[in-house]
Amino acid sequence: MFISRFRVNTARPGARRLLSSPQAMHAAVMSAFPHILPSDRPVPDAPRVLWRLDQQARAEVLLYIVSPDRPDLTHLVEQAGWPAVATAEDPGWQTRPYKPLLDRLAAGDRWAFRLTANPVHTIRRAGRDEPRKITAHLTPVHQMGWLLEEDRQRRLGFRVTEKPADQRLLPEGTTKGKHPHPGDRYELAVRDSRPLAFKKSRDAAGRGQGKPVTVVTATFEGRLEITDPDAMRRTLTQGVGRARAYGCGLLTLAPIAGNGPRTP
Repeated sequence: MFISRFRVNTARPGARRLLSSPQAMHAAVMSAFPHILPSDRPVPDAPRVLWRLDQQARAEVLLYIVSPDRPDLTHLVEQAGWPAVATAEDPGWQTRPYKPLLDRLAAGDRWAFRLTANPVHTIRRAGRDEPRKITAHLTPVHQMGWLLEEDRQRRLGFRVTEKPADQRLLPEGTTKGKHPHPGDRYELAVRDSRPLAFKKSRDAAGRGQGKPVTVVTATFEGRLEITDPDAMRRTLTQGVGRARAYGCGLLTLAPIAGNGPRTP
């Protein structure tokens, strides 16, 4: 497994085209792996290519990729990077082995994390015999509730940690719709939420065609404690939730400042 980081040159027209279409960005990411054909489907329950865009500022956009194989991002450098300053030593992106991090994960470790996901739920249609409909969570309260579901966290191999009682500023309670509201009990926040609208197919000129697709994303930041290292490794290499082809599902870890991972 490998983890890669590529800084997008937002001043370039090619970069702006990629940033405006998750479908185009997905195609560009997958082109970094010559042995993967466009018609190939991810193998169930196996490590796969995951990617995420992190926008630190208006002109600072980072593309993160986790993949079973080492990527070749030369085409991205030429289209959306700084090809004039690329060298053999610094080709325009950084790739590191992911296995050392995966191997060191242990129950009880605490990490800071970031995750962009597509939080959804199913609702019943008007007709009793109609199939249930998948719809997106739209508010931060419901999006956080999606990640905080006990069964979901158990499957993912971690739990979101709680703040000490004396650091909580908002009380727990219920929303207007009678859904639980955790207040600020957890070390968790939704930093960004946005709808991504695009068309799956493109014509020869690169224009979108067909029915539009909308994916609502939420970017979570917080702290977690590992409860099941094997499940956590699956989460980091297989992704979380739906829309993984469109920049969702990649969870990344970082040491907690002044604390670091705690290993029994």
